[in-house]
Amino acid sequence: MSEAREIMDQMTAAMASKDLAALAACYAEDAVAVTPDQGELRGRDAIRSYMSQLTEAFPDAVYGSLERNEVGSVAIDEGYFIGTHTGQMHTPSGGIVPPTGRQLRLRSCDVARAEDGLITSHHFYWDQLDFMMQLGLLPEPDPGTL
Repeated sequence: MSEAREIMDQMTAAMASKDLAALAACYAEDAVAVTPDQGELRGRDAIRSYMSQLTEAFPDAVYGSLERNEVGSVAIDEGYFIGTHTGQMHTPSGGIVPPTGRQLRLRSCDVARAEDGLITSHHFYWDQLDFMMQLGLLPEPDPGTL
């Protein structure tokens, strides 16, 4: 097992147990994460804050793994993020989306690069339109325009 695979598995376990201190410890101090909703996050503290907001919005969240791969210093996980939106969700503009009570089953992919036993780069991929639709956050289409 590669260093990247080991640290990615540790990060996933920390997220599953909602241990944000252990999760943050998986990232280099100057790590960079790129997300579909918040864009680029710089530094361990910014990444921890982002993950904290996810656990606040989806406190029952679990990750269902489909594929776990590694190539050199890169680990790639594909699966489903599953959770119920029962907490406040922060928007990129600083707003708050109140809980919808809807369950989310969102296909996702994570690509993380590791150096010296820590994640230095983490790219999160998921379909934002699917995310918004599942939570009922898109306006209903006007039947007159269909």
